[in-house]
Amino acid sequence: MVNRRYEDIKVGEKASFTKTVTEADVVAFAGITGDFNPVHINAEYAKKSFFKERIAHGILTAGFISAALGTQLPGPNSIYLKQDLSFTAPVKLGDTVTATVEVTAKRDDKKLITLSTVATNQRGEVVVKGEALIKKMDPED
Repeated sequence: MVNRRYEDIKVGEKASFTKTVTEADVVAFAGITGDFNPVHINAEYAKKSFFKERIAHGILTAGFISAALGTQLPGPNSIYLKQDLSFTAPVKLGDTVTATVEVTAKRDDKKLITLSTVATNQRGEVVVKGEALIKKMDPED
């Protein structure tokens, strides 16, 4: 991780984070958040659902966007102020998700950065899309 200065971040820059969703990820997320919706943790229940199998929590998938923002672009010393999300397709256990963020605008007087946020699966299908607003703190701030 590189702690970049606000001034060095340019509109059009992109960064990505990729993760394969595992059984352990879904169970741990359910335990941490208390979201034990059976479509996530109960295979028999999920077989009878709209999805026909277990799916990952949408917010777990959105967490991959947070990973890209916090570790790569804008990176460390970034404060996550806002995130709009649309969940467009399910993420199944074993799917590999790539979250990509792209700087779309900057507001210099407040060091605010707007980024498009998109997560896709290994088939290139968009599973989450949205927009984030980040306050970038420089190392001396």
